[in-house]
Amino acid sequence: MEFIFYFGDVFTPVNFALLLLGTIGGLVLGATPGLSPTMAVALLIPFTFQLDATQGLILLGAAYTSTVAGGAVSAILLKIPGAPANIATTLDGHTMAQNGEGTKALQLSFLSSAVGGIFGVLLLIFLTPVLAKWALAFGPSHLFWLAILGVTVIGTLDSKSVVKGLLSGCIGLWLATIGFDDIMGAQRFIFHDALGGGINIIAALIGLFAIPQVITMFAQGRRDAGTEVMQVQKHAVLAALRALLKYPRAMFIGMSTGSIIGLIPGVGGQIAGLVSYDQAKKFSPERERFGKGHPEGVIAAESANNAMVGPSLVPLLTLSIPGSPTAAVLLGGLLIHGIFPGSDLVDNHPDVAWTFINSMLIGQVLMCIFGLYVAGLAARVAQVPQSLMAAVVLGLALFGSYSVQSSMGDVYVMAALGIMMYFLERFGFSAAPLVLGLILGPIAESNFIQGSMIANATDGLGPYFLGGPLNLFLIATVIASIAYSAWMEIRNRRYVSKEEIMV
Repeated sequence: MEFIFYFGDVFTPVNFALLLLGTIGGLVLGATPGLSPTMAVALLIPFTFQLDATQGLILLGAAYTSTVAGGAVSAILLKIPGAPANIATTLDGHTMAQNGEGTKALQLSFLSSAVGGIFGVLLLIFLTPVLAKWALAFGPSHLFWLAILGVTVIGTLDSKSVVKGLLSGCIGLWLATIGFDDIMGAQRFIFHDALGGGINIIAALIGLFAIPQVITMFAQGRRDAGTEVMQVQKHAVLAALRALLKYPRAMFIGMSTGSIIGLIPGVGGQIAGLVSYDQAKKFSPERERFGKGHPEGVIAAESANNAMVGPSLVPLLTLSIPGSPTAAVLLGGLLIHGIFPGSDLVDNHPDVAWTFINSMLIGQVLMCIFGLYVAGLAARVAQVPQSLMAAVVLGLALFGSYSVQSSMGDVYVMAALGIMMYFLERFGFSAAPLVLGLILGPIAESNFIQGSMIANATDGLGPYFLGGPLNLFLIATVIASIAYSAWMEIRNRRYVSKEEIMV
């Protein structure tokens, strides 16, 4: 209970002002396509040089948590995920916005993010020693099977066909191989100079989600003379809170899944929302409503995104191992101020550690308050005519893609992937499985190569990748996931066939 003694330090004028600044700034940066949480925290590091360690970490931590939540704004209103962690939010959130429920979707996303975030930080406070030992149990073989498990999720993710979902994922896995091999340094599929460094995930994210929508909106604008405007229904915060309490299963799945994935070093939160969304869909009695504007999908995705924030800092603060790319940037912020994280961080610098963790707890509440305040105003974006909205989204897509690395090559890649995705969608393929394959590809490949090197020096590939209780558990989960996806599709097809016969 030592953290209670440092709770008041968060409310000193300077610390609280920095917490407010980081929270509000993070929401704005998160809602801007192309500015991921990692980039937002990296941009703020120079501003911490003149601050002490505690104040710098408060600013960076607040930006981290609120940027993850802020990414839902563009995901819901524009169908452009603010970050990879917000991919799953687009699946139901944007549909709700198209149905005039943009305010409700935003309110649900911020409430879910706050609850999941508070849960994750509480895990960080009370279970850090236990979780740190558990995180160390994951080696290359386990991370490889975890990535494969993520690939099996592709089968039912935002796709009416398991086969098309898996094919979309395979395209993503192939795209992940473009560039130079990290281990051997060999060139792979580099048929243009823009592909020399591989495909940047942010540029791909913007292209795959934004460009097909832009093309569709331009087409609609021409057909309807630019007069189509979506109506925004008024929605009270209390009604959103009641909707949140209506789906405790989705909230529990989101918090638990996000916490577990956030804890595993190297995986990060990119797949937390997608895996949580998939599991919530499988266990929901209303699974047929997913993808059609179901609140349960938004709750599961956004609660997972912020629940992973606290646990992702456990390996960093206790083992000096960043649990996510953003945690790696935070590690740099610690080292700049001469603080080396490790098992004795709390003993040597309790004021820094506990004040930072407490600020993240309070920051979740502030993020929710400011998010709910702007939800109604932000939802009015849906009232912009389609033709004008298409131009705005295209401008944001160009800006977001170029700003990642200040490279026109990323803009070319974004445009090419977007046009490709537009035609793939016409044949029933989906962007979400493709992006998931693109994210998981490097994780699976690098850990398989590392594991192979270890296996060749020890007992061989078979015992290393197929032995041990954790490996066997993950393999069984992979098989179960594939079997469940296939069984669900067969059952749905039989159900549709019976309905056609009755008609």
